[in-house]
Amino acid sequence: MSEIHQAATAEVDYSRKWFAFTAIGISFVTMVMSMSMVFVALSAIAEDFEVTLRAVTWVVVVQALTISALMMPMGRLADIVGWKRIHLVGLVLFAGGSLFVALSPSFWVLIVARVVMSAGSAMGQSVGTAMVVSSFPPHERGMAIGSQTSAVAIGGVSGPILGGLVLQVMPWEALFLMLVVPIAIAFVAGYFLLDENKMRPNRSSERSPFDWGGAILSGVAISLLVVTINNPLRLSWASPLLAGCLLVVVVLLAIFVRWELRYDRPMLELRLFRDRVFSLAVVTRLLGFMGTTATLFLMPIYLISFRGIAEGAAGGVLFLTSFGMGIAAQAAGRLSDRFGPRPFSMLGLSMVLVTSLPMAFLGRNTPIPFVMVMLLISGLGSGFFNVPNNSLILGSSPASALGVVAALTNLTRNVGNVFGQAIASGVVVAAMVAQGFDIPLDHIGDNPGAGGAFLDGWRIAFLLVTVYTSIALVLAWQTKPRAAAAAVVPETVLSPAESPGRS
Repeated sequence: MSEIHQAATAEVDYSRKWFAFTAIGISFVTMVMSMSMVFVALSAIAEDFEVTLRAVTWVVVVQALTISALMMPMGRLADIVGWKRIHLVGLVLFAGGSLFVALSPSFWVLIVARVVMSAGSAMGQSVGTAMVVSSFPPHERGMAIGSQTSAVAIGGVSGPILGGLVLQVMPWEALFLMLVVPIAIAFVAGYFLLDENKMRPNRSSERSPFDWGGAILSGVAISLLVVTINNPLRLSWASPLLAGCLLVVVVLLAIFVRWELRYDRPMLELRLFRDRVFSLAVVTRLLGFMGTTATLFLMPIYLISFRGIAEGAAGGVLFLTSFGMGIAAQAAGRLSDRFGPRPFSMLGLSMVLVTSLPMAFLGRNTPIPFVMVMLLISGLGSGFFNVPNNSLILGSSPASALGVVAALTNLTRNVGNVFGQAIASGVVVAAMVAQGFDIPLDHIGDNPGAGGAFLDGWRIAFLLVTVYTSIALVLAWQTKPRAAAAAVVPETVLSPAESPGRS
């Protein structure tokens, strides 16, 4: 880095970093809380609109689809028009969508409202990480990401708890109405406390064109992939329709890659993947979240449906995962700033690996305190892995692309979660159907044969988690950051003609 760039970095005022984080953190907590809270309301929504439980899953599917499709395009658009502007517009859409959901006269109007709400969430998620990282000095990047991850953990654990309490005394519409209050606070705080010039002091005055081709291709490909993996129509995985959808996804992604490599101002600079640290860290992130999400997805079924534990008590047990993640995220952020991210990313994956094998052999009589210890260790491992890994990716990218790269890290997490949950559920269902038990999950605790089939599928699912996590651990060991990657490269370092790989 030249002396000019060092001087520019040194002149940035970071004294109001916690004010900026508070404004962004409120939106993070609220948006993540809404995502975890909606699961509690699905049965009430289905009953109110007189739709099947299969149909009501679209409330969740359209959320995953919209966020995944818009994440990277919104990140790139924010790099062009301004992070603060996209953040505030996203908050307005999210609040408006929440009101729209609560006032929906029919189920399909509600689905449209969920698309609007999720579009706002995608805009907030796409720029949130970039804004948090840029509000802190480069040597505190880990602490910034750790604080953000703690906010996400708070939102994740508070959603089901708050949702359950509200539904005991109020209709499901109240859940969406109450989201407007913290989002309004976040909007006011963001408007007055976020300063684009301080977050992006070296931002170019030249406005780049938006890559509509790349945005459309990636959006369609990711949307089709999310729908196919979620398989909302419950088609056989050997179905020609699913195979055809996956083939179309591959073709679209191939066209997207070709387009991005030829476009002068691409949405995502794919030549970043020539950087060994960047590419290994992204693949590690995908595999890591494929592993950690299986526990979050299957454990409620094990505790409530199989072991027969009351929902409230099960929520207390599951809370330990988010608690561990929040604690570890704070520690990992500060430690990785001081000692480097690689050791703590490996530590986190090792902790997840250590718990995945015992998890595979849980049974009907496994002591609940043992399960609680495993969940706490798994949560700690998730926190220790996520923060340093995210720091590695962001530290390997130019500041001019920080918005879209931050969106890419969130998209990678979402896709890893979708893949991990689909594989875990597919394995469990396949094991049960193969033994003749195609029954609702809430019956597996009463039927010894079905319970045994469930445990067979559970065991295979967690053995696969062991495989994902082992590969991720090897890749994390191979990811050796350069000393020069200690700070995000300033925007002025990379002009369009000097972007990675161009000549």
